[in-house]
Amino acid sequence: MFFEPGFLGTKALMYMDIVTLYFALLPFLLGFSVYQAICGNIKLHYQSQFIILAITIIMVLIFEIGVRLTGGFIEYAKQSPLSYDFLLLFLVIHIFIALMAVGGWIYLIIATYKSYQNGILENSEKHRKMGKWIFTALTITSIMGCSIYLFLF
Repeated sequence: MFFEPGFLGTKALMYMDIVTLYFALLPFLLGFSVYQAICGNIKLHYQSQFIILAITIIMVLIFEIGVRLTGGFIEYAKQSPLSYDFLLLFLVIHIFIALMAVGGWIYLIIATYKSYQNGILENSEKHRKMGKWIFTALTITSIMGCSIYLFLF
């Protein structure tokens, strides 16, 4: 099923369409979660952050396994009219931002959980600033990932 033609009308396989659609929706899912915090619904904010992070990790695993089983980045890049050097540089920047964002996201969730366990409700300016940085970085990562999809297919 995952390695059949996709549903977005490109040459991409199903797994790639599913992952791309998820990452196109990710900023909106994160926005919903942040809105919950703004409205004071901290429990739903935390739960949704944890669920979104878990789904994101699953989607990255699906993507990575799928790419490895279907020839890798080099094979996909051969189909693109864009230069390999451009695609590779864009991919490296995308991966760097993604790793920083997800690392920060995991740190923030764990630190917040530990604070909560110690009876401290995390509502600090540091938390908000880091959350804004992570939201921005994840949004950029999502846009870049969707752009790579368009570049390749």
